Amino acid sequence: MFDVVGKKKWFFAFSLLLTVPGFIFILLTPLSGGKLGLQFTIDYTGGTVWELKFQDPNVTPEQVRATLVAEGLTDSTVVQTKDGYLLIRTSATALQATPASPSPAPSASAAPSGSASPAPSGSAGASPGASPGASASPSPSAATPSPAASPPPSAAAASPGASPAASPAPSPSPAQAVIPIPTSGPLGRAAAALQKAYGPIADQRELTTVGAVVSADLINQAILLILIGSLGILLWITFRFHDVKFGVTALIALVHDVIVVVGTFAILGTFFRVQIDALFVTAMLTVIGFSVHDTIVVFDRVRENKARHAGEPIAAIVNHSVLQTFGRSINTSLTVVMTLTALLLFGGSAITYFVLALLIGIVSGTYSSIFNASPLLVVWQEWDDRRRARLAAASRTARRASA
Repeated sequence: MFDVVGKKKWFFAFSLLLTVPGFIFILLTPLSGGKLGLQFTIDYTGGTVWELKFQDPNVTPEQVRATLVAEGLTDSTVVQTKDGYLLIRTSATALQATPASPSPAPSASAAPSGSASPAPSGSAGASPGASPGASASPSPSAATPSPAASPPPSAAAASPGASPAASPAPSPSPAQAVIPIPTSGPLGRAAAALQKAYGPIADQRELTTVGAVVSADLINQAILLILIGSLGILLWITFRFHDVKFGVTALIALVHDVIVVVGTFAILGTFFRVQIDALFVTAMLTVIGFSVHDTIVVFDRVRENKARHAGEPIAAIVNHSVLQTFGRSINTSLTVVMTLTALLLFGGSAITYFVLALLIGIVSGTYSSIFNASPLLVVWQEWDDRRRARLAAASRTARRASA
C-alpha cells in the first residue's frame, strides 16, 4: 500500500517548488511598476487599445511608436499582430473622443422626417410640384384612416427622381458598423500625424478606452469575489465537518492552487507579455470551486473512516481514505483535463488563456487535494494530539504535587 502521508515531506517540497518561483514573480509586479510579473489588460489598468492597419504593409511598430511619442503619447506600446495589424496600447485614458460623423445624422433625420409627418409634409410637399392628376392622389390618402402605412409608398412614388438619392440612404447605415477613424481629441491628432507620415489607415479592428474609475471598480470587485468565496468555503467546511482543521487545511490547499495559477501567468506575463483579462477572475473562481470539491470528497471519506476505525492513528486513517478516493479523483480530473485540452487546441484565441488558467488550476487542485490538504490535516491533528497529551501530563503532575 502506497504511503501518501508518510512521504508528505516530499510532496510539501514539490509544492514549494511549484509555488515559490511564481510567488516571486507575483511580488515583482508592484516592485517593478508593472514591467515584470503580472500584465493586466485595460480592463484593470485603464487606458486605450487601438488596433489598425495601414495601406502600406511596411510600416513598423518602431515608426508608429516614434510618431506617437512625438504627439505626446510617451507611454504607448506598439506591437505587430497577425494579418498586418498594429496593436497600440497606452495607459492614458480619455483619448477616444467621439468623432463628428455627419453622414449618420442626415440618414437618421431623414427617416424620422418621412415618418413623423407622413400625410401633411409628404403629400403636401409633393402635390405642388406634381401634376393635377397627382393632386387627386393626396385626397384619398388623406381620407384613408391609416396614414402611417401610406407615407412610405407615397414618399417612394411621389419623387421618382429622388429615388436614387433615397435608395443609398439605407445602405450607408450598415457601413457605420465599421469603426470610424478618430478625427478629434488626442487620438484624432495622433491619427492625423500617422496618416501624414505613413499614408492612409486601411482598417481599424479595435478602438477601446477604459477609464480609471471603471478599472478600479473591476479590481475591487475581483478581489471581493475571491475573498468572499474563500471565506464562505472556510465557514461551510468548518460547519459541515464540525472541525476548524478541515476548513483551514482546505483553504490552504486552495491558496496553493491560486498561487500556482497566478504565478504561472506572472511568469508568462514577464517573458511572453501574456495579459490577464476579466475572464481570468472567472477562471480563478472555477478553479477554487473545483479544488475544494475534490478536497471535500477526501475529507468526507476521512470522517467516515474515523467513525469506523476509532482508535487507529490519524495517519493511517487519512492514508487509507486518500487511497480509497484516489481513483475517483484522478478519473474526474482526467475527464475535465481532456475537455479543456480540446478547447485549448481548437477553441480559438479568444478563450486560450481562460482555458489555460482552468487547465493549470484543475491539475493543481487535484494534486493539492490529495498530496497537500490530507497530509496537512494529519500534521495538524498529530500536533494537536501532542499538545493535549502535554497538557494532560502537566495537569496530572500538578494534581500529584498538590496531593
